[in-house]
Amino acid sequence: MKIAVYPGSFDPVTNGHLNIIERAARLFDEVIVCVMVNSEKRPMFSLEERKRFLTRVTAHLPNVKVDAHAGLLAEYAQQHHCCTIIKGLRAGSDFEKEFQMAMINRNLNPNLESLFLTAEHQYMYLSSSAVKELGGYGADVSEFLPPEIVADFQERTRNIRNHKEALP
Repeated sequence: MKIAVYPGSFDPVTNGHLNIIERAARLFDEVIVCVMVNSEKRPMFSLEERKRFLTRVTAHLPNVKVDAHAGLLAEYAQQHHCCTIIKGLRAGSDFEKEFQMAMINRNLNPNLESLFLTAEHQYMYLSSSAVKELGGYGADVSEFLPPEIVADFQERTRNIRNHKEALP
């Protein structure tokens, strides 16, 4: 059985992420979408919320499961018998960092391959950071997010905006 892991912070999961997940699900027997802890980021949503969102938006994919991990990806992949790490690429600037991480993961786990899937053209510019920025201004982000999580995202950004407005 070929198992792949698709790691990310998914804060929030976007249509670009979902596109990569759906495409990976066609290539592998099982895909584990793993919400990773990134110490360099301050997430808008908790780890549990992000897992819930991903479970909701991947419910139509029977060979996809959602998990979370706070340690090294290479170790997670080995523990879960993953043969491949899936990484989505948007632009050329993504490749350098992802290539470096692929080499590190390969060094830590020599049996682990990395597969880079380029985002489809309509998602090449899309990032969770950009969606959060737009949401912070109250912009309509419904075309960037899976419909299952739009209301949750709008509520969170509305609460954040209201909190900022209430500050002196």
